[in-house]
Amino acid sequence: MTRLIRFNKPHDVLPQFTDRGSEGSPRRTLSDFIDLPGVYPAGRLDRDSEGLMLLTDDGRLQARITDPRHKMEKTYLVQVEGLPDATALAALRDGVELKDGRTRPAKARRIEAPKALWPRDPPIRVRKSVPDCWIELTLREGRNRQVRRMTAAVGHPTLRLIRWRIGPWTLDGLAPGAWEDLPPPDRRAAR
Repeated sequence: MTRLIRFNKPHDVLPQFTDRGSEGSPRRTLSDFIDLPGVYPAGRLDRDSEGLMLLTDDGRLQARITDPRHKMEKTYLVQVEGLPDATALAALRDGVELKDGRTRPAKARRIEAPKALWPRDPPIRVRKSVPDCWIELTLREGRNRQVRRMTAAVGHPTLRLIRWRIGPWTLDGLAPGAWEDLPPPDRRAAR
């Protein structure tokens, strides 16, 4: 039977089970939270990002979740510096030119600060002279540090980044550092 789990990765945790690059004190990894042999991450989430990670023991499901050909949507809650106007949001929606090419069109909108959000440790830097706000950004591709590069390209650097949804799976109700088994996915639902 296929095993699929969802995990709320805290900030400053490597999205892998071992820390191969650390000299000196080891950095926190998935193994500090999950002790399940045979499951592997379906995709990555930067060390300085938080939120939903899916892990599975099924290679085909892992490929379906991560392969850009399947265009599985991923939704991020992004706290940005400044107050993006209609032009900046339209640029995110239309696609942004990055060093590795233009991004695909995305869904982007300003949102209120998420109410059920946990405090980040350490807290983000706050500058009294520069406002910040939240946007919801939904992508169908997954380049390296793409959300951060996109928001910076439209003049609003990312302060905090939380992946909220991957395809049909969300982070709803899952505390930072917690994980739980999900029902075995229907192959059609994972498209």
